Amino acid sequence: MSKKKMQFEVQENESIEACLERMKKQGYVPVRRTEKPIFKEVITGKETSYEPVGRQIVFDAVSSE
Repeated sequence: MSKKKMQFEVQENESIEACLERMKKQGYVPVRRTEKPIFKEVITGKETSYEPVGRQIVFDAVSSE
């Protein structure tokens, strides 16, 4: 018996709870949460710096069937 795997990304105007509910409605259970920072490049004169502007949250899920 093999389990189907799928990734669910928390959308821009969606809460984590709403994403988990969407996952549950499709018949999946979360097994891992991954967060990746999102940076913006800021150029000041000759120097380049990177500022955090957000994060991307992705859940790995398997079928609950």
